[in-house]
Amino acid sequence: MSFALRPYFDWCLRTRTVALGPRTLIMGILNVTPDSFSDGGQYFDTSTALNHALEMLDDGADILDLGGESTRPNAVPLTPAEELVRVLPVLQAILAARLDAIVSIDTYHAETARRAVEAGAEIVNDVSGHLWDDAMSHTCAALRCGAILMHTRGRPNEWRTLPPLESDEVIPLILADLKARSHSAIAAGIVRESIVLDPGFGFGKAFDENYPLLAHLDQLHTLGFPILAGVSRKSFLTRTLNATLLSSRSAAEGSASSSHAPTTVANTAAILAGAHILRVHDVRPARDAASIADRILTN
Repeated sequence: MSFALRPYFDWCLRTRTVALGPRTLIMGILNVTPDSFSDGGQYFDTSTALNHALEMLDDGADILDLGGESTRPNAVPLTPAEELVRVLPVLQAILAARLDAIVSIDTYHAETARRAVEAGAEIVNDVSGHLWDDAMSHTCAALRCGAILMHTRGRPNEWRTLPPLESDEVIPLILADLKARSHSAIAAGIVRESIVLDPGFGFGKAFDENYPLLAHLDQLHTLGFPILAGVSRKSFLTRTLNATLLSSRSAAEGSASSSHAPTTVANTAAILAGAHILRVHDVRPARDAASIADRILTN
């Protein structure tokens, strides 16, 4: 078996340029929320969030992705003012402790993006691909920051009622939508070299709809942008493994939900398909998996 060479890019951020391709970059997730699906409430206060951020950096995170609003189904939306109260103190604390840290702000609010980048964030990571705030693309263009455009199908409160996709519909839909989002961002003034695309695992894709996306992730390279993959702790992975465990032995032997294994396997598959960045909750196992997968890609 052979794997296609991962394309190289120079990603233009607010104050620096980052090489994408020579090795996989690890983006550590830092949710300062009380209600995120996987880690809500764990890092809600500034001190705890800072300690976790420093731990992730020490474990090998290249980027920290700081978010103040949960996008789980039926989560309560925040105003930009409420979001900023959560994220700005943490952002300032991180940059005071580690001047060279690269921080991404995870938001779909243009005002939050502007204030965070002005406070030192290098990247805006928008789960809506700039669809939920009409000012986002022009704001990112003016800020000259890195821009991650993610594919989301519908809004979180609609995900459970969306019509299902056939396996052969998943990739064409995502390709068409991300092509449209990237063209719109460039038309608004964002330079092409600042854009990274994220296909949005789990965001409006029902459980089994994520597997065709992971299996054919390499097709996103036809769009000509770097790729970020966020499969960390996704329920479609643990659902598959738990079903396997239940069919093979007693449920009393435990669940796969606390294991790093499902995420590690999916992360490795994403890298071998050409993902440039992994967005993860657990930095060290992702860093270890990337070290091995990167060696495979270079041979």
